[in-house]
Amino acid sequence: MALEGRLDATVSSDATGSDTVALAFTVRNEGTETATLRFSDACKAEFVVQDEGREVWRYTDGRMFAQMLSADELDPDEEATYEAEWEEPQSGEFTVVAELQARETTCEARTELTV
Repeated sequence: MALEGRLDATVSSDATGSDTVALAFTVRNEGTETATLRFSDACKAEFVVQDEGREVWRYTDGRMFAQMLSADELDPDEEATYEAEWEEPQSGEFTVVAELQARETTCEARTELTV
């Protein structure tokens, strides 16, 4: 299985001046056969914000996810996108890491972010 990941981070402000960071982790099947991504719960991707290697925010902290088996199938050249939001982020320069939570499969992407 040949998966390629891309991570996009977009900062936006609402009318009150509060910032939100929208994270989109796109996983693409670069292989020649269908890739089956098997998940053991409703969390399909983990997002971690780091400041010089120190963890600042983690998507799954304080959240509960339904325990359910599921699968996403990606045909060759097909993509799936997993999203998260970091609400009220602190200001600074960060590295964001996204990691696919599928069993028996790894895919990760990183991007730099300035808030």
